[in-house]
Amino acid sequence: MKPYIVVVRGLILEDNRILLLKRSANSRTNPGLWELPGGKMLDGETLDRTLEREIYEETGLKVCPIRVLGAFQQEFPFKVSVNIIFQVRVRGGVLRLSDEHEAYKWVDEINNLKVSPWLAEFKKFYGLK
Repeated sequence: MKPYIVVVRGLILEDNRILLLKRSANSRTNPGLWELPGGKMLDGETLDRTLEREIYEETGLKVCPIRVLGAFQQEFPFKVSVNIIFQVRVRGGVLRLSDEHEAYKWVDEINNLKVSPWLAEFKKFYGLK
């Protein structure tokens, strides 16, 4: 059986547009695909703290969680990733990217983008364009 890891993701809205990040082409998981900011939970961390830390590391934005929107899993050859998606509110910071991502976009629809498999499921479940 493959190990499960917990990943938290933040849905950041601004003017009815969603912030998406494009994974670096040399990433081990989902290279070149678009996704919501977030990352793996560390031992002893809470979901809230992981969300705040990961989004800050990846975007430079300080956020606070509002509510859980859903959970979607993605299977890899070496693990199963359980992505917990939160709606978040930005409370400060300046948008900038870490080395994990090569681009960002504010989008009002996701249809024409190559997205991570878990984000495609999330999109269908919530009826996003």
